[in-house]
Amino acid sequence: MTTTIPSRTLSRADTAAMWLFIVVGIGVFVVSVVAAVTRIASAFGSAPVHVPAWFAGTRADAPIGPDGAAVSVELDRAILTTDALSAAGKGALVLEQVVAVAAIGSLIGCLIALTVSTMRGRVFSRRNTVLVTTAGIALFLWIFGVPFFGNMVANDAFRAISAGTFDNAIATVDVTGLFLAAFVIAISSTVFTVGERLQREAEGLV
Repeated sequence: MTTTIPSRTLSRADTAAMWLFIVVGIGVFVVSVVAAVTRIASAFGSAPVHVPAWFAGTRADAPIGPDGAAVSVELDRAILTTDALSAAGKGALVLEQVVAVAAIGSLIGCLIALTVSTMRGRVFSRRNTVLVTTAGIALFLWIFGVPFFGNMVANDAFRAISAGTFDNAIATVDVTGLFLAAFVIAISSTVFTVGERLQREAEGLV
């Protein structure tokens, strides 16, 4: 069962906005693919690889004092540069990019399909409920999976730079983001599930 919107409720502005969303979504996906391919190619090239890394309790001198005097600061994050990533590190980098592209592609694909369904006058349906749930799971995967493999790459960069003498294994998963994604998945799925059920009940009374 589906909820059908009369065509007159979708103005030209509504339709234009939805088409703009679709075009932008496709553009974002294309950019993410290009960025992932470029990143993977750099890992297997001869040039040094730049790796984002996070620190905990590490001190460093920064020229932020009077006349550029060095002042001790605590590092939170930095960009490491190395040309000695191991096979495991390169593999983690590839997985990081694959997960990012897969998650972004799934999220955008589901939202575009949902938009097209709405443009055709269908809002609440089992298919749309599945699309919303899948989009939420893709968001969850992106928030958790990308940093997970990114941490592996950073730890391998630390190993390469310090010859294994600097231990900085830090997990940097955005817990707040995970809870927010879980909430979005739950509330969105609930709204569409309830909407679908109410639609079936309403049609049963007709």
